[in-house]
Amino acid sequence: MTQSHQTTMSASRATAPTASTAATPFPAVVVPRGPGLGLAAAFAAALFGAGAYSAVGWSIDRQASWAAVAVGLLVGLAAGKAGGRGPLPPAAAAALTLGALYLGQLLFIALVIADVNATGLIEVVVDQGLGGLAGIRQKSAEVTDHAFLVIGAAVAFGAAKKAAG
Repeated sequence: MTQSHQTTMSASRATAPTASTAATPFPAVVVPRGPGLGLAAAFAAALFGAGAYSAVGWSIDRQASWAAVAVGLLVGLAAGKAGGRGPLPPAAAAALTLGALYLGQLLFIALVIADVNATGLIEVVVDQGLGGLAGIRQKSAEVTDHAFLVIGAAVAFGAAKKAAG
């Protein structure tokens, strides 16, 4: 009995994996990239960023430069990773970030008006309209409001170029 046990043990040691029987790694995953996909990803990130920017501003009762930088990073990374190399993803990221931050500022104004008047956000947007909210923003805009737009766009442009590789 002892001999058969030793034979089984030595047989299992003798069959060590060779290069041909070793486990092969999984093949690399190919992620589709292209300007259209980059635009779609950047647009989705810009919409999300606009909402987040206005929510952050409303929750801390002011706009924050770090939030503008975060929106720029979000949109730029989405455009660069999905769009790949080329001149379109960084330019689109910068333009979409400008739009996202501007829309976020308008939503911030609407949230403040809704809070002060104890009404709903939809009611304020319907009553004022985007033109009315833009007029309020224009009358109350400070240098920092415009600076945040420029800072966010610059960050988005750089992030898209860096993320594209």
